[in-house]
Amino acid sequence: MTEAKIPLAGVIGCPIAHSKSPQLHNHWLGAYGIAGHYVPMHVEPDDLEAVIRMMPRMGFVGANVTLPHKQAIMSIADKVTDRAKLMGAANTLIFQEDGSVVADNTDGYGFITNLHQGAPDWDPKSGPATVFGAGGASRAVVASLIEAGVPEVRLTNRTQAHADEIAKMFGKKIVVVEWLQAGNIVEDAALIVNTTSLGMEGQRRLRVPLDGLHSGIVVTDLVYTPLKTELLMKAEEAGCITVDGLGMLLHQAVPGFERWFGHRPDVDDAARDAALR
Repeated sequence: MTEAKIPLAGVIGCPIAHSKSPQLHNHWLGAYGIAGHYVPMHVEPDDLEAVIRMMPRMGFVGANVTLPHKQAIMSIADKVTDRAKLMGAANTLIFQEDGSVVADNTDGYGFITNLHQGAPDWDPKSGPATVFGAGGASRAVVASLIEAGVPEVRLTNRTQAHADEIAKMFGKKIVVVEWLQAGNIVEDAALIVNTTSLGMEGQRRLRVPLDGLHSGIVVTDLVYTPLKTELLMKAEEAGCITVDGLGMLLHQAVPGFERWFGHRPDVDDAARDAALR
């Protein structure tokens, strides 16, 4: 008598103990009665390829990838989706039956889905978006905003060269603004997005003048520790619509879970509670 294999998945990073993904995925596995396991894996950069090649043979059907491996995984995977190529990074791996590795990026999907859920009246065509930061997360945000139909993305970063790279990648809809002038692109924005780590617990504050905040602007912060950042608190005080960053983490996990375990999970209050435990 042959028993079915129990599918395994996990998240790879360095460090990884802080990740909320295991809490979320194991909540879904339990909620839907799925026989499977999702584990955190601390993998050093020098060991990344060897670990990835071994995982399919160990019963893994896929994995999430987080810092600092999201770019390095692109050269290890056997196939990279167009979305991941566009963003220059991958966060989701699918292991095929023959052991080959497919790398995808669901960060943009997670961001835009969270934004629509948290601010259902937001119209992408209603005006320009201001984006703080020009790292890997910013690329995903910019790509999803352009795809959604935002007329202009005003991008500002402490190191302007990184913002210039994104502008070259995505074209004329991207307007690069010097970091010292970031406060000047707040007032007439329809949407403001912080993609930097500024404001996160243990990091420096986001020191951008926010006097221009007013009701009607949608403000979202990819930082979710703390859940309500100083940016979101100031935005609430000004009457803005605010969307926290936890939802992006939840929504970006949905496509991978569905592919690995065969069930599309719901992003609901129970999922949020599980991630926050």
